[in-house]
This record gives sequence, C-alpha cells and structure tokens, in this order.
Amino acid sequence: MAVILVSIVVMLMSSTGQADSGTLLPPCPSSPNCVSSMATDSHRIEPLAVKGDARACFDRLRTVLGKRKDTTIISADDAQIRVEFRTILGFVDDGLFILDLPNGRIEIRSAARVGYWDMGKNRRRMEEIRADYSG
Repeated sequence: MAVILVSIVVMLMSSTGQADSGTLLPPCPSSPNCVSSMATDSHRIEPLAVKGDARACFDRLRTVLGKRKDTTIISADDAQIRVEFRTILGFVDDGLFILDLPNGRIEIRSAARVGYWDMGKNRRRMEEIRADYSG
C-alpha cells in the first residue's frame, strides 16, 4: 500500500510540480518508528512553517539538510526533497519533505526502514531539523 501511495505522489509531482494536498505523504506503519505531519495518531508531528517566500523557505530547508552529517539527499526538486538518514549504529531511515504551497507549509515524514521501535529517533531528528530550519 505504501509503495502505491509513494508512486502516486511521484506521478502527481512529476505532472504538476507539487502534489495534491490530500496525498502528500505515505501513511506511517502501525509500528512506533515513524513520524508524519499528515498522521492523525501518535505518529503526528507538526509540519514546517513557511514564512515569507515559499521557494526560499524550501531552499533553506535543503541547505539545512545538506549540512547534516547523518543525511544524504537522494533527490530534490522544487516541490520535494527525499533523504536517507544514517544512525550511529548504521540503520537507514527515510525522510521526505514536500512543499505544500496551497496550505503554506512543508509536510514532513521520517521512518525507519527496519525494526519496530526507533526509541524516538525519527521524532528527535525531525525536531532538530525544525530548530535548524527555524533558527
């Protein structure tokens, strides 16, 4: 199901430059190793605020992500940034940031690829990114 949703997001973004706000992020699994700004349960995390020029805000986020030692930008365009986060133990988490222009925010998601519990790592990491982005 998640693979299908990711494919839909990619197709929508390829054709319009931004995704429809109803299908921006794939849902989190039931396991507690994912956070998403579109979740409505315990996986919920606030999106990043866009203040001022949306493109400039998105460029600032790309710069913040590019400076992180634990982050590799896999792909980036005007509407989305896909990253891989590596933990000290070598685990890989996937991050997705999507500029949601109609709603004036950046939707965010971070999820572990393997395992059940991440000991809160994805949430802490996204809050670090929020602090660097806002600061």
